[in-house]
Amino acid sequence: MVRVGCVLFAAIFAFLTDSFVAAPLAPVQASNLFDSLFGRSTARESNRRYRKRVYRKRAKRRVIYRNDYTRRRAKRGPRISSPKYYSYKPDILKNISLASLARFETASTDASALPVGGTPFAEARSHLSSIKVRTLPEVAAAIKEHYAKHPSFIWISGGKVNAKAREALNAFEHAGIFGLSPKDYAVAVPQDGGGDASQIADYRALIRFEMELSAKTLMYVLDAKRGRIDPNRISGYHDFERKKVDLPASIAYMAATDQIVEYLESRNPDNAEFRALASELVRLHRDGGAELPSIPRGTFLKPGAHDPAVVTVMAAIRLLGSDTLLAKHTEALAADGNGMAYTPGLVALVRDFQREKGLRGDGIVGRRTIARLKITGPGDKMAKLELAMERMRWLPRDLGDRHVFINQPAYTATYSHTGRDPFSMKVVVGKKANQTYFFMDKIETVEFNPYWGVPLSIIANEMAPKLYRNPGYLDRIGYEVTTLKGRRVSSRSVNWYAVVSKRKQINVRQPPGPKNALGQLKILFPNKHAIYMHDTPAKKLFARDKRAFSHGCVRLEDPRGMAAAVLGKSKKYIASRIAGGRNDKDKVKADVPVYVSYFTAWPTAQGTVKYYEDIYDRDVYLTKAIKATSAARKRRG
Repeated sequence: MVRVGCVLFAAIFAFLTDSFVAAPLAPVQASNLFDSLFGRSTARESNRRYRKRVYRKRAKRRVIYRNDYTRRRAKRGPRISSPKYYSYKPDILKNISLASLARFETASTDASALPVGGTPFAEARSHLSSIKVRTLPEVAAAIKEHYAKHPSFIWISGGKVNAKAREALNAFEHAGIFGLSPKDYAVAVPQDGGGDASQIADYRALIRFEMELSAKTLMYVLDAKRGRIDPNRISGYHDFERKKVDLPASIAYMAATDQIVEYLESRNPDNAEFRALASELVRLHRDGGAELPSIPRGTFLKPGAHDPAVVTVMAAIRLLGSDTLLAKHTEALAADGNGMAYTPGLVALVRDFQREKGLRGDGIVGRRTIARLKITGPGDKMAKLELAMERMRWLPRDLGDRHVFINQPAYTATYSHTGRDPFSMKVVVGKKANQTYFFMDKIETVEFNPYWGVPLSIIANEMAPKLYRNPGYLDRIGYEVTTLKGRRVSSRSVNWYAVVSKRKQINVRQPPGPKNALGQLKILFPNKHAIYMHDTPAKKLFARDKRAFSHGCVRLEDPRGMAAAVLGKSKKYIASRIAGGRNDKDKVKADVPVYVSYFTAWPTAQGTVKYYEDIYDRDVYLTKAIKATSAARKRRG
C-alpha cells in the first residue's frame, strides 16, 4: 500500500509540475488541486479574465478623464480667438474677347473718333473678332472703352512697333528697380514689316501686339499704384481699402504723351522712404550681392585687443545700431572704426550697443554679442526690400506733412513734421498671440488720466476663469462694471459665462490711478480694432531688445512727448493736464494721420535702410501671396 501511495503521489506531483511549466505567463494560477486535475480553470482562461479586468479599468479611466476635461473646459468657458492668416487667393487673369471692337459702330459724337477707311487701325481691327487678351476684367474694360472712342494705334506707327512702345518695353525690363517683376509685363514683339501700313500683310500680329501692350501697361499702372496684393486677403490683421485706379484716364494719357517711361515710373509711390528703399535695392543689385564679411567664428574681443575682427564688428554696428547710438559715437567711429585696435572709444560704443540690445554692457565681444551682430545676407535684404515696397503701395502716395509712423518690427514710433527733425521713440507692440494690426487712421484725441476699457477678448481669455470661481473678483480689485446704459452694477451680480459665451455686452473699466494699465495718458485714433497709443507703468520693458508684450495696443516710451507733438503743445502743458489725476481730454485739431505699419526693411531719417526681424511671420505670408500671384499670371487660361 505504501508503495502504491508513493506512486500515486509522484504521478500527481508530475502532473501539477507540467501544468505550471506549460503556462508560465498566466498571471493567475490554478486555484486548487481539483481545478488542476480536471481543467475547470485553465491558465488561458485566467489570463483572458485578467485582461478583461485591465481593459475595464482603462476604459473607466478614459471616461473619467473625458468627463473631467469637459468639466474643466466648461469651467474655463469659451474663448475669443484672434484673427487668422488665410491661403491667399490672387486676382485671376481671364481670356477676354475683343470682338466688340471689331465692329465699326461707335457711340462717340466726335468726328475725329470715327473710323476712316484705309487707316492702319481700320484695316487691322477686323482681326479683333478672333483675338482675346489675357488680363484682369477691369483692364479689359478700360481697353474696350478707349479703343471704342479712339480707334487708332498707340504703339504702332507706319506699320511698325514705334519708339513709344519700345520705351514702354524698356520700362518693363527695369520694373525690378521698383520691386516689381519684369516677367509680369512681357509682350511678344512682332517682326517689322517692309513698308507702310498698306503693304503690311500681318495686320493680325500688329493689332494683337497693340492690345497686349495696352493691357500690360495698364497692369503695370495697377501694380505700381495699389500693389499686386490685396492685403485684406492675407490675414484678418490687415485692414486696408484697396485703392481705386482710373484706368481709362491712364490709357488716354499714355496715348497722348511722348514721355511714357516717366509716366509709368511715376505711378510708383513718390516719397522719400520709397526712394530710399529703391536706391538700396539698386545698390544691392549693382554690387552683385557683395556684402560685409561675417564676423569670424570664435571671435572674442576684450578692451585693448588688436584684431582684424574689429573692422567687421564696427561695420555691423553701423548697420544695426540705432541712430541715437551712432550719433553719440560718431567721433569714435570716424577715428578708430576702420582699424584693428579695440580702443576705449570703440569699447564705449560696444557697451552702449549691448545695452541697446538687452545685454550686459561689459564691452566684451563674445558669443552673445556676435549673435546680436548677425548681418542679414544680400538675398534676404533684397527680399525684405521688395516686400517693403509692396507694402508702401497700400499706403497713401504722400504720408502727409505731419504724421505718426509706427513700425512694429522696429519697435518704434516716429512723429514727422515737414521742416523739422523727426521725433522717434521705443514702443511695445502686441504679442504674437495678440498681434498689432496693420492699418492707418487719423489721430483725434489725447486723454489724460484715462480709464481703461477692458476688451471682451481679455475678459473672456484672461479674466473669465477667475470670474467663474469668484464673480466678485472685479469689485475686489477696484474695477467698475456698468450696463450699456451706464448703470453701475456689482461684478458679483453678472452672469459672466453668458457675457462670454453669448457675447453679451457689458462695460468693464479700470479707473485712473498709478496702477492703471494705460498709465497717465492715451492717444486715440478710433478704429474697429480698439488699438491706440498709451503710457504704461511697465517701464522696464523698454530696455528689452524685443518688445512684443502687449495685447495689441502700442505702449510709448515717451507718451508725453508724443502727446505734445500731436497737440502742438509743450511737455509742460501736458504735465499740467495730468496733474491732479482728473480724467480729461483734448481734441487734436490738426490733421495727423497715423500709420500702424509693418516693415522689416525701413530707412532711417538719414536714408540708411535698416533691417528687422519678421516678428509676426508676415513676410512669410506676403511672400506666399506674391508667389501665388506670379503663378496665377503665368497660368494659361
